Amino acid sequence: MISEALFYLAAVPAVFLFGVSKGGFGGGLGVISVPLMGLVVSPVQAAAILLPILCLMDLFSLWAYRGRWQWPELHVLLPASLIGIATGTLLFEYLSPSVLRLLLGVIAITFTLNHWWLHLRAPREARKHYSRSAGVVAGATAGFTSFVAHAGGPPVTMYLLRRGHDRTAFVGTTVLFFAVVNYVKLLPYAWLGQFDASNLGTSLVLAPLAPVGVAAGVWLHRRISDRFFYRLAYGLLFIVGLKLIYDGLADFQLQP
Repeated sequence: MISEALFYLAAVPAVFLFGVSKGGFGGGLGVISVPLMGLVVSPVQAAAILLPILCLMDLFSLWAYRGRWQWPELHVLLPASLIGIATGTLLFEYLSPSVLRLLLGVIAITFTLNHWWLHLRAPREARKHYSRSAGVVAGATAGFTSFVAHAGGPPVTMYLLRRGHDRTAFVGTTVLFFAVVNYVKLLPYAWLGQFDASNLGTSLVLAPLAPVGVAAGVWLHRRISDRFFYRLAYGLLFIVGLKLIYDGLADFQLQP
């Protein structure tokens, strides 16, 4: 049985980091939040607790980056995301906690390795030449991973980083994309019974961290290098991903 103190020891930094990521770094590193909370509670419960908080964060992020998004990118990404959300809804009942932990661990490790690989290659010549089909794949993948684990940031980040936008336009585009995705997700989450009194009560307790995290992200966006922040956060993400894969495999071994 997980103690309340241990839960909040994981939940508070998870929520704060998600706010910082959304407010200043495009939201991609929010992928760490559900895995971090998934160390102490079911990933399904972690995702349900986080969604109302993310919707609140979106309001602050939209104001901070109003008018800085790129509509041509959103016209490709947003319709595709609906496919991913619908797929996640249909598959939800088949995703056990053990499967989710493995899925989250694989997502965390995959996107960390991809991030490091891109930095080794520094493929500047590839930017601005991604096809529309790549945007559709990124949007659909983001919709699915966002639905199951609020981990839609990396697919969108992988796509937008190659489009050559300045950092503020990049963040603004992700802000509007995930605001739409998160509010759409409210309907299937409610339909699947994820918003019980316990989860909503916990969301309410953690909600004050939403504006604080976003404000910190906006402040950091203007003052520290992306390089430092991403190195620290992706290193932590890699460690958490390994732990989740270990826990998921251990769960399967314990099953009769």
